[in-house]
Amino acid sequence: MARIAGVDLPPQKRAEIGLTYIYGIGRSRAGRILSEARVDLQKKVRDLSEEELNRIRGILDQQGNIEGDLRKQIQLDIKRLMDIGCYRGLRHRRGLPVRGQRTHTNARTRKGPRRATVAKKKAPGKK
Repeated sequence: MARIAGVDLPPQKRAEIGLTYIYGIGRSRAGRILSEARVDLQKKVRDLSEEELNRIRGILDQQGNIEGDLRKQIQLDIKRLMDIGCYRGLRHRRGLPVRGQRTHTNARTRKGPRRATVAKKKAPGKK
């Protein structure tokens, strides 16, 4: 089983798709990495030779931020926004949408499940 950047790549997938299992690598970046490493895009992960895997690892080391480093950088960026007290930081702190989405309706992913409304008792009617 191929292991790159601490991630086990699925052996039955194509190399281009398998690389996307690494945090910070999408389809386009995976294609560029494989072409730079001179690896066929259609080749399955299980068919990659040790030499090809080493070339891919070398390219990823040169390019930098993936997996843990990238996650840490993103968390530090969010923390910085919260520390300086900018609008985006306040939205992160309150758990609300950050990029201008409406919150009157929707936004349930960020706000969480709806709070149950407390039903009022009916006032007794006069006869």
